Parts: sequence; C-alpha cells; structure tokens
Amino acid sequence: MRILRALMKNAAAAVGKQVDFYSRFSPSPLSMKQFLDFGSENACEKTSFVFLRQELPVRLANIMKEISLLPDNLLKTPSVRLVQGWYMQSFQDILEFKDKDADDDKVTHAFTDAVIKIRNRHNDVVPTMAQGVVEYKESYGTDPITSQNMQYFLDRFYMSRISIRMLLNQHSGLCMSLLFGDKVNPAHPKQIGSIDPHCHVTDVVRDAYENARNLCDRYYMNSPELVLEEFNAEESGKPISVGYVPSHLYHMVFELFKNAMRATMELYGDSLEYPPVQAHVALGLEDLTIKVSDRGGGVPLRKIDRLFTYTYSTAPMPLMDSSRATPLAGFGYGLPISRLYARYFQGDLKLYSLEGFGTDAVIYIRALSTESIERLPVYNKSAWKNYKTFHEADDWCVPSKEPKDMTTFRSS
Repeated sequence: MRILRALMKNAAAAVGKQVDFYSRFSPSPLSMKQFLDFGSENACEKTSFVFLRQELPVRLANIMKEISLLPDNLLKTPSVRLVQGWYMQSFQDILEFKDKDADDDKVTHAFTDAVIKIRNRHNDVVPTMAQGVVEYKESYGTDPITSQNMQYFLDRFYMSRISIRMLLNQHSGLCMSLLFGDKVNPAHPKQIGSIDPHCHVTDVVRDAYENARNLCDRYYMNSPELVLEEFNAEESGKPISVGYVPSHLYHMVFELFKNAMRATMELYGDSLEYPPVQAHVALGLEDLTIKVSDRGGGVPLRKIDRLFTYTYSTAPMPLMDSSRATPLAGFGYGLPISRLYARYFQGDLKLYSLEGFGTDAVIYIRALSTESIERLPVYNKSAWKNYKTFHEADDWCVPSKEPKDMTTFRSS
C-alpha cells in the first residue's frame, strides 16, 4: 500500500512539473480565417495533429495553474476535484503523443480517438464547476473579494473551455470529413468542423426564436410574436451571411429570446395580447450586429452588471424535476456564458435597459474573418495578482443608502 501511494505521489509530481513547464508558454490564438483556410484548402490530419499536440497542453496547463490558485475550501469540494481530475487526465492523454511519429497513420488515428474521448470527458464541465461553486457558497458563504475573484476565474475558465472545445471539434470534424466526405453532416455539407463559412444569420435567429417560443408556450401557455428585420449595408437586399460558428450564435440568441419572452410574459400576465419581441440584424463594414428588443419592463441600471454575474438570476432556482415543463430561467449562467461566446472572437454582448419600458440586448460580431481572432486567457504575473492581491478601498466615495441628516451640521 505504501509503495502504491509513493508511486502515485511521484506520478502526480511528474505531471505537476509538466504543467509548470507548459504554463510558461502563451496560447497561440487563431483567427476565423485561419480556421477556414486550414479546413478548406490545406486539410491535413497530420498538420492538425502536430499543432494540437503542442497547443492543447499549453492551453490546458495555463488554466490548470489558475485552478490551483482558487481558495483551498473550493478546491476541496467534490465537484471541483472532479473537474481537476478531468483536466489532469486530458493533459496526460495529450502528452502521450508528444514524441510519437506524425507520419504513422496509426498514431494520428489514435490521436483523433483521444481527442474525441477528451471532448466527451469534458461535456459536463460547466454544470460540474457550477455545482462546485454552489457547494462552496453553501458551506462557507462569500465575501466581496472572493466573489470578485470567482467572477474573474470563471470568465477565464469558461473562455478557456470554449477555446479548447473549438480545437477539439475542428480536429475531429476535419478527420471525419477526410474519411467520409460530405456524408459526415448532410444538413450542413459545407460546414468546416464547427464553422459555417456562409452562416445565414437570420436562419439561426429564427431557429433560436422558435425553440425559445416552444419553451415559453410550455411554461406560460402563450408567447410573444417575433418581428425580424434585416439590414445589409454591404450588399443591399441580399441575405446576411458571415463565417461563424452557428452553435455559438444560436446559444447567444436563444438566451436573449428566452429572457425577452420571460420578461414580457411576466409583465403582461394573463393578457390576451403581448407586444412582440423585435430582432434587428445589421451588417456593416466591420461589425455584424444583432439586437433583440422587448417591452418587458426593463431592469434598473444598478442591476445590469449583476445580470452577468455567475449564479445571479432574477428567477427563483428551479426544481430539478423532469416531469414538469423546463423553466425559462433560474440558474444564472445564461448571460455570462453568452457574453463569453460573443467575446471569444473579439465581439461582445451588451444590455441597454429602459426601466419601466423594456430592454435592448445587442450582440456584436466581427464581420471580417481576419479580425475574428480567439480571445484567450494567459497565466502570468498579472493573472496571479488577481487571485492573491487584496483589493484596496475604493478611491471614489460610496453614497450612503440613507440621506444624511443635515440638522447635525447646524452652525452655532
């Protein structure tokens, strides 16, 4: 038993040294154009293998170092330990191919199998890490500094996951297309991995609306209509299409429709008519912009930032009962994750609210594939300071919740 423990300890120490080594390198961000060019013109399983066996350990190691900086009590929760184990195992799986022959077809095929296995292993990373945060808060509570550090970490952790999953999907999609051709995905034969070079934006918007509407009908027995308008400044009158990841776009727009519908239905209650949800899609020289507008009453300015805070939700936490209709909200990860999808390729997601009237939610996406470059977290001194530095007092005065009694300052 002692020998086994010693061997396990030595193995963990060896992996730790490898993590330290790879974390000294910065990830190499790719542009949408690079993804598209590689998949369409120079599709090669060997080239992808050589790049990924170097890049994946770097991306994994960078975020693994940040995980290790979390509070000890959070690291001890069963869920976070499970996530750490997944990342450690995936890191080791990739390192097994470090010195193997890239010209050997058996090696590249084995690597593809490992990539698919890692992707499947990480399917539940988001809810599992979220559960770990809940476990920590229930056991130890939180303070402003811990909450701020947690927000900083989760933004970077989930962005890292998006980027790693993108690489895994592109590699497995490339290998499948080389093996089976267009039979891999008959519905989207021109799709390159996760990317559609000519993603028809309004089609994705309508699909997201219909699915959000079905959910709304199940929960509220009714739903607002959609008014959709399209403005193509580049090619007037033609449908808007850009090179983008349809699943990312769908995730963002579905979340916005879901929130808009819930706000509308809860404000107007049992009314027979509801104001429609409006969507505007506009393509300019630099940006593709999607605006979703509702007349659901809006939210006050002081709550806007909170809407992007993990675990914050304006809806009650739903019961995990599969026999009932799925609720429209309650878990608090929808908007923060959607904003990360927007920012991943240098875009953004912003909310503009008119309290008492409604809310405009705007998604910004880079129109040019050369400008759509991955936004990746890097582990360095600046990142380390965000976990170790105690935040000093604000250098702006904080207004009191109660008005000051000026009678105490009367002159004698």
